[in-house]
Amino acid sequence: MKTRNILYSIAVATSVLATSCVSDEDLNQISPNFETAASFWENGDDALKGVNAVYGSLLTDGTYMRSTPLLLDLKGDCTRSNSPWGAMANVGKFNSNVADAAIYGWAFETYYQGVYRANQVLENVPGIEMEDAALKDRILGQAYFMRGLYFFHLVNMFKNVPLPMTSVEIYHEQKSQEEGWAQVKSDFEMAASLLPVSYNDVSGPDQGQKGRATKGAALAYLGKAHLFNHEFAEAKTAFEQVIGFGVYDLVADYRDNFTIVNENNEESIFEVQFNREVGGVDLGWGGTPSSAWGKTSARAITYGPPTFGFTDVQPTWTLFNEFQEELTVDGEIDPRLDATMFYNKPGMMLYGVEFAVHYAGNESQLNDIYCAKYQNSDGSQANEYDWRSGINERIMRYADVLLMYAECLNELGQTDAAYPYIQQVRDRVNLPDLATVNPGMSQQQMRDQIAHERYLEFALEGHRFDDIRRWGWLEDSSKLEWLKSRDPEYNSYTPGREYFPIPQSEMDNNPLMTIGQNAGY
Repeated sequence: MKTRNILYSIAVATSVLATSCVSDEDLNQISPNFETAASFWENGDDALKGVNAVYGSLLTDGTYMRSTPLLLDLKGDCTRSNSPWGAMANVGKFNSNVADAAIYGWAFETYYQGVYRANQVLENVPGIEMEDAALKDRILGQAYFMRGLYFFHLVNMFKNVPLPMTSVEIYHEQKSQEEGWAQVKSDFEMAASLLPVSYNDVSGPDQGQKGRATKGAALAYLGKAHLFNHEFAEAKTAFEQVIGFGVYDLVADYRDNFTIVNENNEESIFEVQFNREVGGVDLGWGGTPSSAWGKTSARAITYGPPTFGFTDVQPTWTLFNEFQEELTVDGEIDPRLDATMFYNKPGMMLYGVEFAVHYAGNESQLNDIYCAKYQNSDGSQANEYDWRSGINERIMRYADVLLMYAECLNELGQTDAAYPYIQQVRDRVNLPDLATVNPGMSQQQMRDQIAHERYLEFALEGHRFDDIRRWGWLEDSSKLEWLKSRDPEYNSYTPGREYFPIPQSEMDNNPLMTIGQNAGY
């Protein structure tokens, strides 16, 4: 991976008639308008600003402003795309083009930007003398966590990638996926050892600040990394610690996880912080950061229903139907359906208007289904066409920890012990007691049950395809045929396309890409 060192210089103009000599040192001067790495990393305030910049890479187009949710969502059997933009529509059809790195290439680049910023913190902060040693640890812990998170995305989506451990070298050697996962786990372990459970009880300028990485976030992602590698005992240990902290719980209203109401709540272990009131109004598409950039998301307009957004992503009818397979104890449809999608239901409201009334003049729109999660649809905005949503992206929820922990128990032969953790998630939406309606499940039956529970709980949240891939369904011919029956986009899947291609510019420019392009491209 090539990293960029940006040097600012001023040219000293000289007249051809001048008799004095000008040396190279005279020509290469530092602009007083910009700070350099050499002059910046001097005190604790610099250290805190530095780690804040690492978080900033979560807010641009390549990451959670727009591209990353698309890359995580579109390959699942809960989504479909009829986007006129080929680079977007082709993600779900497993047909990303090596010659066109739009969307996936932006993510690849921005993850490395985040890694580079984290490396600057990890290289420079240890040498800063700080009276508050605990604050210094927290800053380093956040840098390890954020680097681990960016590496997690790179290894998970692009497979064999460079792993820059310093910001000095120009090129970095391509590593195997196994080496990548080892580094991800190492970073999360370091983060967990340095971070607090909460910032409410710390002293310092970060006291009480929400959105910063915590010990719980590091352990949750550490457990997830172990789970993705089928290291169930290690994953179980990490999840047990998160549960044991006693600081997380499920919010009473499932929908509170996807609106601007009740952000950073007790269920949220880590979320990306967006805010319409911070910064400017320009969109952070990429390039040199500007003070005019806002801190907002373009997810809402991208996923938004017709006339309110671009409708580039829609739920599948398979998802719609699966929500209705099991009624609540009161005989009602699972309430997560209405929190997940808009559809033609009496009284269904969106953006202050009734669904049936609004789409009455267009039969195809009236009889279709649209994404509701992460939409500003309660009437506070008329539509999403200003591109500026302030809804935080909850990327690690306590519900996920509970279901991943249940999965670990089942895989370790403790199937009966998994029931209560699954039931906590079911209880919130008033579903029957699983131990009563389906007692004594075998390990395989419990696997299928957990897959069903995860499908409904995390639809449109970027988890489904990760689950499909790690469960080996793409290598199982019967499962693959089942997926094709649920989502026709799987008809174009070919082996290797479960990963994105490494951008061709990286393959061309980095001489250390010795493993090569991902299979299938």
